[in-house]
This record gives sequence, C-alpha cells and structure tokens, in this order.
Amino acid sequence: MTVSEIFKTMEYGTAPESAAEAKAWLDRHDSTFGLFIGGGFTKPGEDRFDSMNPANGETIASLTEATSKDVDAAVKAAAKAQKHWAALGGAGRARHLYALARLIQKHARLFAVLESLDNGKPIRESRDADIPLAARHFYHHAGWAQLMEREMAGYEPIGVAGQVIPWNFPFLMLAWKIAPALAMGNTVVLKPAEYTSLTALLFADICIEAGLPEGVVNIVTGHGPVGAMIAEHADVAKVAFTGSTRVGRNLREQTAGTGKKLTLELGGKSPFIVFDDADIDSAIEGIVDAIWFNQGQVCCAGSRLLVQESIAERFHDRLRQRMRTLRVGDPLDKSIDLGCIVDPVQHQRISEMVALGVDEGADMFREETSLPENGCYYPPTLLIGVEAGDTLAQEEIFGPVLVSMNFRTPAEAVQLANNSRYGLAASVWTENINLALGVAPQIKAGVIWINCTNQFDAAAGFGGYRESGFGREGGREGLYEYVKPSYLKSLKDAAPVTPHSLTEGGGEGIDRTAKMYIGGKQARPDSGYSQPIATPKGKLISHVGIGNRKDIRNAVEAATAASGGWAKASGHNKAQILYYIGENLAARRGEFETRLREMTGVSSKVAAGEVEAAINRFFTYAAWADKYDGQVHSVPLRGVTVAMKEPVGVMGIACPDEAPLLGFVSLVAPAIAMGNTVVAVPSQAHPLSATDLYQVFDTSDLPGGVVNIVTGPRDELTKTLADHYGVDGVWYHGTQDGSAMVERAAAANLKRTWVNYGKAIDWTDPAQSEGEEYLRHATEVKNVWIPYGE
Repeated sequence: MTVSEIFKTMEYGTAPESAAEAKAWLDRHDSTFGLFIGGGFTKPGEDRFDSMNPANGETIASLTEATSKDVDAAVKAAAKAQKHWAALGGAGRARHLYALARLIQKHARLFAVLESLDNGKPIRESRDADIPLAARHFYHHAGWAQLMEREMAGYEPIGVAGQVIPWNFPFLMLAWKIAPALAMGNTVVLKPAEYTSLTALLFADICIEAGLPEGVVNIVTGHGPVGAMIAEHADVAKVAFTGSTRVGRNLREQTAGTGKKLTLELGGKSPFIVFDDADIDSAIEGIVDAIWFNQGQVCCAGSRLLVQESIAERFHDRLRQRMRTLRVGDPLDKSIDLGCIVDPVQHQRISEMVALGVDEGADMFREETSLPENGCYYPPTLLIGVEAGDTLAQEEIFGPVLVSMNFRTPAEAVQLANNSRYGLAASVWTENINLALGVAPQIKAGVIWINCTNQFDAAAGFGGYRESGFGREGGREGLYEYVKPSYLKSLKDAAPVTPHSLTEGGGEGIDRTAKMYIGGKQARPDSGYSQPIATPKGKLISHVGIGNRKDIRNAVEAATAASGGWAKASGHNKAQILYYIGENLAARRGEFETRLREMTGVSSKVAAGEVEAAINRFFTYAAWADKYDGQVHSVPLRGVTVAMKEPVGVMGIACPDEAPLLGFVSLVAPAIAMGNTVVAVPSQAHPLSATDLYQVFDTSDLPGGVVNIVTGPRDELTKTLADHYGVDGVWYHGTQDGSAMVERAAAANLKRTWVNYGKAIDWTDPAQSEGEEYLRHATEVKNVWIPYGE
C-alpha cells in the first residue's frame, strides 16, 4: 500500500486522556464540596445538587446550594479583606497574581481534564486554549496591578465585586472576571454556573496554595437565585455577569438606582461574512473554529454564515465535504473535534430550534454519522435557505448549528450583519484589505476578526453593543470596569432646584417664547403648552415650550438622520466646529452672563465665571476631538489588534439644574466631540441658557440634528428617551429616583446609561466635570483583529 493510499483510507484511532489525577483530586474532597468563604472550605451544606458528566450522565460530585446566609458570609468576608487587599499596593497584589498564574500553569493538565469532565468540551480545547489563556489573564493583570498607581491615577477600587459566570467557558470566564478585579484592589464573591463549578473549586485550592489573603476570593455554588442574592446584596459594589440576555436584563432592573457598577457580556448572533475573493479553504476552516468550537456553545460563535452569491453554491459544497470529516465523541479523546452539549436541557433546546428552522423552510444538511450512545451529543448541522427574518437568523441557538444566507454586495452584507438586536462579534473574510477595513467599522459589534475568528487575549478588550451587553473585559478598557473616580466619595446630595414662581409680568410687551431646537430648526412644542421662566423676584423673563413624547420622537429621528454623517466626519472637522462654537459663544458672552443673572440670581462674577468655563469646555473638547485615539494592543498574534474608539450613537442627555449653562455644555460637548448626536433636555428650572445656545449653533456650521434641544419636565422626557429603542445611550443628572428610573427603563434594550444618583457635580472643577472619563462614556471600543498572513 502506498503512502497516498494510506492517507486516503486510514482512520483515526482513539487517544484517551487519563482522568486519574482529576478523580484523585475529587477523592481528596470525597467528591462533596462546601463553599469557599474567608480563605477556607465550609462543611458541605444539607441542600446539595449533583455535578454531572455530560458525556455519560454520571455524577461527578455533590455541590452545596448556597443560602442567603452563606452569601452574606461570603460578602462580609470579602468586605473585611478588601481594605487590606487595596492597602497592599499594586506591587503586593501583583506578587499574588503572579503566584496564581504560575500555579495554574503548574496544574494545567488537572484543570484541563476536570474542565472537560465537567463541561463536555474536547480535551484539546481545554488543554490548548482555555487553560493557557486563563493563566495569561493572571499574568497580564499582575502587570496592571504593578502599574496601577501610575497608570490609573485618580482612580480607586470599587470594593466587593459580585461575579456570575456561565457554563460554556467555566475556568476561562473565572479568570476574565477575577484577574482584573483583584489587580485593581477589589475582592470577589464569585458564583460559577451550576452545571460547571468544579474548576472554580479547584481554583479555590490554588488560592490557598498561593497564600492569597483570606477573603480576597470567595466562591459560592448554586443555581440562579444565588446569583441574584449576590447582585442584590447591599455591600456588593460591582456586579459582573456573563450569560443570557434575559438574565442580564433582569440584573439591570434589579440593580437600577443602587449605585452598583454593572457590566454585562450577553448573547450574540455573530455574522461570518465570506466575500467572493476570500481564500475558501481558510474560510471553511474558520467556520469550523467559529461554530463548532466548543460545540457552538460560544456567545460570539459565528452562527450566521453570509456568503457572496457568486460563490455560494461552490462554498456550500466544500463546506458539506468538510463537515463529513468532523468527529464527534468522548471529550477526553484527543482525536475528536466536537464533544458533547453541557446538559440535556440545552440539548433539547437545540433540537427544538433546528426543527423550527426546518418548519420555516430551511434546508438542513447533517452528516449521517454514529454518535456515542450515552451522553448529550449533537452533530454539526448546516441550515441553508434561511431568510433574514426567520427565527434561526435572529435567535441565539447556542449549539453546533450554522445558518446560511447569501448576499450580493458589500453594502448588503453589512445590512444583513447588522440586522440583529445583538452586536458581540463578527468575522470578515476577503483578500482585499481595502474591503476588509472598509466593512469592519460599519458592523455594529464589539469585536471584528479579519480572516480569523475566535481570537482572544487578555490585552484586548472583549464585549458587545446593543443587547450583547455593555462594558469590556480585558485590555486597558476592561480595567475601568473595576475602578471608580476618587472624587466620587466627596460628592454631596444635589440640592433640589425649582423654577422661580411668577408673581409679575415681564418688562416688555414683546412675546419671547423659546422654542424647541430639532433638526437644526426651531420648532413649537407638540403639546401646545409653555411654562413661564421668571427671575428670583418673580418677574417674567420668557416662556419655554413644554415638550412631550412626540417632540422626543421627532428629535430622535433628527439625531438619527444626522448620526451617519457626523460620525464619519473627521476629528479635525469636528474640532473646527467646536472651536467655532466656543468662539461664537465668547463673542456673545455678555448676553449669556446677563441671562444667567436673570434666571438664577447669581452675581456678575459668578455668571462671568460660568460663561468663561463653558467657553473653555468647548475649546477643551475641540482639542480632544482629534486626539482621543485608539490603541494597538500587544497580543500573541502575527498581526495587529486595533482598539477603535467609536461613538455610542444617538444619546439622550438630561442636564443638571445647577450651573445651567456650564452643566449643559460639559455634557453635550464631549458627546458631540466623539461623533455622537444628541437629544438634550436642559435644566427644567433654568432652561434659557440652553435655548439661547441654538443661535450659537446656527452660526457655527454645526450640522442640523447633531444637537437637538427639548425643554420641559426633565424626568418625564428622560423616561421617554430611556424607553426609546432608537436611543443608544442616556446620561442623566437629576435625582436619585430619576437615576433609578433611567437605569430600569434602559433595561428594555440594554442601552448604556451614566447617571449621577442624585449627587451634585462641581461643574467648575475640571477634575469632576471634564476629561477622559466623559470621553470614555461617549465612546464604544471596537477591537479589530488583523493578522499579517504569511
């Protein structure tokens, strides 16, 4: 027999991985676990549940279902340890993180085998991907701990971080959450998924071995209600969650108004776009990694294949041929490609969704291959002929199921890619670098892979847009999720400001009613009503319109229409317009000083200072408009990973009553400097400084619709903005109750929010009221991975 014949006919043999060490570790714990609280394991609780091996249905271990008392004890242990942990300093914390990283490497095989036993993923994936990347996260963030005092000046730890992680990457998700939290001086209470808790408990052993101070890391096991207990605990200052969009939405509602910092990494329906000039063989191998890696149980799985029409038939034929070679089998067999689904419940969901897709008209291909008799195995599946509005094109399946659609032009590819409520990741395959770099910025997703897929590293941020959540994990941008500005602790409650009562008419018989400003034009309020604005002595100054839902709708439509052109405008162009606005405001400073004195009763000196500060704010953000650059991350890739700063989109901004001109400018200027368009609700008590500004905008070349102003009841109008699906982010400065309302309403489509929780900012203090903190909240970070090739 020739070598050629051998290559054509030979079959893979089995290559079993020994589970002896993992079983020995389980035996040392009698396969029964308590919780890890305050540096040690508790006795196993009376209420326990089983951790099952999905490959054969056998019980691996018995785990404790945490109670509210257990969660409280874990949070108290974390809170007690946090001050000492933060006081240890960055260098001291770095030593512990390095120790954890080294011990993960030392026990890497044990972690990998235990992960595959508990989760069902192929051993070569846990061995070669998950565990090394987990160690990398601890090494990388040890370095950030060392540098924190210098690189994160003006920021401090948040406190106790409550973290809830999913079952698809149990140990890697633990590392993503715990490493940055510890590096920045926080302590942790973590709940692993009920299906896959064992590597988290092994990590607890590692924490003891590394000499980590008691209480710095606490691990409590259990089902969904345990995660809710952590999130709602009064002493938890930060909640980090990875999981389903449904649960993420519940957490947003649950934490609304509490002041807890929240990051959500949720579901996805990521497009995998193949253009007609792509290297087809490479793209098909990319698909294998995109959708059949970890059995498709990946939030950023390339589950929507978009193929250019001219190559679609040929591409699908070759894809089917590749699918025929995929091997499904025992996760501990090093020669298999797909392991098993994590649990029968998930297996049933996948089966039901595929059946629905076929009922809706999809053409299914699945290689007739034998599957192991026991266990939750599901074969790789391809569905062709799916329409953009079909269920399987919109809903996350979370299994080894690929749906395919065709497109004709790059514009249509982008349109299909963005036809989703999610926005986590995307892959673009083409040999035309101009096409790749032209398409990538147009796709609404937090991560774009060019001619590669499922690339991750601790140095590059990961996270989504839209209903894929908000916040980033990894990279420098991920550090800010675990710190807070130091000035926050000095803020006082904002004093309520009410409009001055009208006791006498104006001095002139001329009607002066300030209108709305929508789409670059003055507009009467839809309500037909107006409210008087009086001096502190009760003399009428003017009337302003009382806006309503329709006015907000019109303003959002105008902002949306303007958003494409403004976002694409160069930083230089935006800077020139902001400089021009500042110059024109300076030319009319006397009018604005007079207006402030009339409305608020402040002295001439105070009014002059506020106007001067507002002018300087425009100049400051004009300066930043072309300088708030992205980064090139240092990742282990022969290529570059570019962190692009992009505008959030259409933003609703509710402005404070104090410093009515400066507060308005301090919020609107950074938003538009970063390319956002704005619907602003000015001070309800003192709105005239804002309405006077539209005359400045009209003479400063600001495109119509970039800034829209709707006057009236702040909280009522802001509620409409927070509810609106066309609004991408809301900033709010008002009351504690209003802050809670905004966060709760924003849960519907998980838009980004930034609220003041009723605290008063000193708008004259640049440390509190201007700078990069505002720019970060005005931008999304998109990481684009670009390999160099060979």
